[in-house]
Amino acid sequence: MTTLYIRDVSDDVADILKERAAAEGKSLSAFVGAELTKIATRPTNAQIVARLRERDRSGGPTADEILEVVQAGRR
Repeated sequence: MTTLYIRDVSDDVADILKERAAAEGKSLSAFVGAELTKIATRPTNAQIVARLRERDRSGGPTADEILEVVQAGRR
Protein backbone atom coordinates (compact mmCIF):
# COMPACT_ATOMS: atom_id res chain seq x y z
CA MET A 1 0.00 0.00 0.00
CA THR A 2 1.25 3.47 -0.85
CA THR A 3 1.62 6.27 1.66
CA LEU A 4 0.56 9.73 0.50
CA TYR A 5 1.57 13.00 2.10
CA ILE A 6 -0.61 15.97 1.30
CA ARG A 7 0.93 19.37 1.83
CA ASP A 8 -0.51 22.85 2.05
CA VAL A 9 -3.96 21.84 3.29
CA SER A 10 -5.58 24.85 4.93
CA ASP A 11 -6.39 24.64 8.62
CA ASP A 12 -10.08 25.11 7.85
CA VAL A 13 -10.15 22.17 5.46
CA ALA A 14 -8.16 19.98 7.86
CA ASP A 15 -10.59 20.84 10.69
CA ILE A 16 -13.61 19.95 8.55
CA LEU A 17 -12.06 16.63 7.54
CA LYS A 18 -11.24 15.83 11.17
CA GLU A 19 -14.84 16.62 12.20
CA ARG A 20 -16.26 14.41 9.46
CA ALA A 21 -13.90 11.58 10.34
CA ALA A 22 -14.87 11.81 14.01
CA ALA A 23 -18.58 11.86 13.10
CA GLU A 24 -18.08 8.54 11.29
CA GLY A 25 -15.94 7.11 14.09
CA LYS A 26 -12.88 6.91 11.84
CA SER A 27 -9.35 8.19 12.01
CA LEU A 28 -8.49 11.07 9.73
CA SER A 29 -6.34 8.74 7.61
CA ALA A 30 -9.10 6.15 7.27
CA PHE A 31 -11.67 8.81 6.39
CA VAL A 32 -9.50 10.53 3.78
CA GLY A 33 -8.45 7.16 2.35
CA ALA A 34 -12.11 6.18 1.91
CA GLU A 35 -12.91 9.52 0.27
CA LEU A 36 -9.97 9.15 -2.12
CA THR A 37 -11.19 5.66 -3.01
CA LYS A 38 -14.62 7.09 -3.87
CA ILE A 39 -13.01 9.74 -6.06
CA ALA A 40 -10.75 7.25 -7.82
CA THR A 41 -13.57 4.82 -8.61
CA ARG A 42 -15.90 7.46 -10.08
CA PRO A 43 -15.74 7.83 -13.84
CA THR A 44 -14.34 11.08 -15.19
CA ASN A 45 -16.54 13.46 -17.15
CA ALA A 46 -14.71 12.41 -20.31
CA GLN A 47 -15.49 8.74 -19.61
CA ILE A 48 -19.16 9.54 -19.04
CA VAL A 49 -19.33 11.51 -22.29
CA ALA A 50 -17.64 8.66 -24.17
CA ARG A 51 -20.16 6.15 -22.79
CA LEU A 52 -23.07 8.38 -23.73
CA ARG A 53 -21.75 8.79 -27.27
CA GLU A 54 -21.59 5.01 -27.64
CA ARG A 55 -25.29 4.56 -26.83
CA ASP A 56 -27.81 3.84 -29.55
CA ARG A 57 -30.28 6.70 -29.56
CA SER A 58 -32.15 5.84 -32.72
CA GLY A 59 -35.32 5.04 -30.76
CA GLY A 60 -35.35 8.25 -28.74
CA PRO A 61 -37.17 11.53 -29.35
CA THR A 62 -35.95 14.00 -31.95
CA ALA A 63 -34.63 17.42 -31.03
CA ASP A 64 -37.83 18.97 -32.38
CA GLU A 65 -39.98 16.72 -30.18
CA ILE A 66 -37.95 17.67 -27.12
CA LEU A 67 -38.26 21.37 -27.93
CA GLU A 68 -42.03 21.03 -28.36
CA VAL A 69 -42.38 19.47 -24.90
CA VAL A 70 -40.14 22.08 -23.29
CA GLN A 71 -42.01 24.93 -24.94
CA ALA A 72 -45.39 23.43 -24.01
CA GLY A 73 -44.25 23.27 -20.38
CA ARG A 74 -43.45 26.98 -20.41
CA ARG A 75 -46.92 28.02 -21.57
